[in-house]
Amino acid sequence: VSAPNPRANLADVPAYAPGKPAQPGSFKLSSNENPHPPLPEMVAAAVAAIESMNRYPDMGATAMYQALADYLDVDVDRLASGTGSVGVLYHLLQAFCDPGDEVVYAWRSFEAYPIAATASAATSVQVPLTPEGGHDFAAMAAAVTERTKVVLVCTPNNPTGNAVTHTQVAEFLTQVPEHVVVVLDEAYREFVRMDDPLDALALAATHDNVVVMRTLAKAYGLAGLRVGYMVAHPDVAAAVRACALPFGVSHVAQVAAIAALNAAPQLMRQVDAIAAERDRVLVALREQGWQMPPAQGNFVWFGIGDQAMEFAAAAEAAGIVVRPFAGDGVRVSIGEPEANDRLLRLAAGFREASL
Repeated sequence: VSAPNPRANLADVPAYAPGKPAQPGSFKLSSNENPHPPLPEMVAAAVAAIESMNRYPDMGATAMYQALADYLDVDVDRLASGTGSVGVLYHLLQAFCDPGDEVVYAWRSFEAYPIAATASAATSVQVPLTPEGGHDFAAMAAAVTERTKVVLVCTPNNPTGNAVTHTQVAEFLTQVPEHVVVVLDEAYREFVRMDDPLDALALAATHDNVVVMRTLAKAYGLAGLRVGYMVAHPDVAAAVRACALPFGVSHVAQVAAIAALNAAPQLMRQVDAIAAERDRVLVALREQGWQMPPAQGNFVWFGIGDQAMEFAAAAEAAGIVVRPFAGDGVRVSIGEPEANDRLLRLAAGFREASL
């Protein structure tokens, strides 16, 4: 007796490789988490919400949507949420892609992109990054065909760390047909410190095909509760909400999200500290002789190709868990200063041994 057969394309879905957990005495720098513990008021709100865990969450996320709308200064009907921004991405591709439609994105980029596209029966069109690790917008525009339904722009790009400028994206939009959805994935936007930063919300206000996708996992410290959202034209947002898993964002997550938004000034001071640590680490690595791309997220990228797994093994031996991408490089999150110092010692020794 044979079991029922799933869709044939599911055999092509790549596996998502999560960051490895850290052992006692080690630092976990593999998942781009906020190293600061949650604020007491966020913990108190979440604990209080647990007392009603026998009840279903608000499926309409009414209070959370209103808090987001007030925080972002957008209309509520432009919002959709999900279990992290990746959950929102799955809903969006389900809403807009028929089998065989194309999803264009830079590569290497967020490893969930090919998974989500393939699971939606869409076809991935991967456009190589520039040698510096950034988006090649001319090549991406050329890759758009009559079958293209969605273009994904990850900025800062995970895992290389490069961020796009507002000028680059504004120009790119003039080259993309208006019926193609352009997703500006800003999971790490709060960490950006550069000239001409992307104002994605401004572009979404003037382009009906632009979707701004964000998360409360990174800068806001809610990685364990999974809250992501998007801002888009009301018709686009409604289509995504129609595909959303009922009751997907838990009551605890919704309450914690509101508490995080209320505590944004305090959280952004944490973000400033993380960005300062990132810059310190980046300068030190370049002084060691490493060729590092611009880092605008809460991580740095070692583009060391075939040495990626060797570096990861050396890091684990030194008490650091990193995220290797075999054949491409290693992404290392910015953690506590002690963890970052340990990374710098490891990198210096690895480079010296490799010369």
